[in-house]
Amino acid sequence: MSLMITDECINCDVCEPECPNEAISQGDSIYVINPNKCTECVGHYDTPQCVAVCPVDCIPKDPNNKESKEQLQLKYEALMANKG
Repeated sequence: MSLMITDECINCDVCEPECPNEAISQGDSIYVINPNKCTECVGHYDTPQCVAVCPVDCIPKDPNNKESKEQLQLKYEALMANKG
């Protein structure tokens, strides 16, 4: 499952630079996560880095983008192949 940022976001700017896939960007009123780039840090870290640094706990799993750990790994591999 990719992650999402809820309305509780306070725009503190700490999550965006932590994302190794550059999946987080500033939206109209809060930060947003691109589900096509979010791997929950699978392939990079053991835990999602944005969740680890968020001071208000506003980054849950996105119920509209359910993915297994295996699917997240495949997405990570595809993202890395496209980078190189």
